[in-house]
Amino acid sequence: MRTAVLRRVFVHHCRLSRYSVGLQFRSYTMNPADAAKKAAAYAAVDNHVKDNQKLGIGSGSTIVFAVERLAQRVKNENLNVVCVPTSFQARQLIIDNQLVLSDLEITPKLDVAIDGADEVDSDLTCIKGGGGCQTQEKIVAAAADYFVVIADDRKDSKILGEKWKKGIPIEVIPLAYKSVLGKLKVLGGVAELRMAKNKAGPVITDNGNVIIDWKFDKVPDSWAETNTTLTMIPGVVETGLFINMANKVYFGMADGSVSVR
Repeated sequence: MRTAVLRRVFVHHCRLSRYSVGLQFRSYTMNPADAAKKAAAYAAVDNHVKDNQKLGIGSGSTIVFAVERLAQRVKNENLNVVCVPTSFQARQLIIDNQLVLSDLEITPKLDVAIDGADEVDSDLTCIKGGGGCQTQEKIVAAAADYFVVIADDRKDSKILGEKWKKGIPIEVIPLAYKSVLGKLKVLGGVAELRMAKNKAGPVITDNGNVIIDWKFDKVPDSWAETNTTLTMIPGVVETGLFINMANKVYFGMADGSVSVR
């Protein structure tokens, strides 16, 4: 009887051990894309964040790792930093990681802003807004003395549109979306109202507006002129073109290495 009981206990222990090992394996296994994002984010935070700084915190999947590293440094080095978010997601990341939260009304001047990108070309011109936050991201980046972009190496392009095929995100006042679509059609390419995946209707930004993705048919001679043309359309709030804004870009690789431009 006692032997049978001991045998059952031993078998149960072995099953728990295998389950525990499996959990540990899953916890520490990171897919290549996330490993690349983490490498870029950690390098940027380590190289650009200092004590007593006011920081702009971007949005997107890569920023999750940047805030993770920032929280580690604040705890380990007792850093005094203030964080201004670019979106609801960024705000929650700051709060969840017990960092000091502020906004541009209280903290209008920032030392460094760190954010992700959907694509970056050889001139450091960026397409942003895949997550629909480009307006607030651009406002926060413009408030910073130094703007750092972090991304995995899949976002590294010589020419915009080489890898990112979803177009330039344009935030538009809902009243004007139909007329803006018509104006974009004249410019060429394809313009589409971005529809939500888990709700009926379009994606709504944190500002209560809609997003139109403009898939340009050819690379323009000047992205600056194109951006001006787009922003001059009545109803357009902001575009996802970040021109002459990024000071440095960190591209992470799956092996943990980082290239800097």
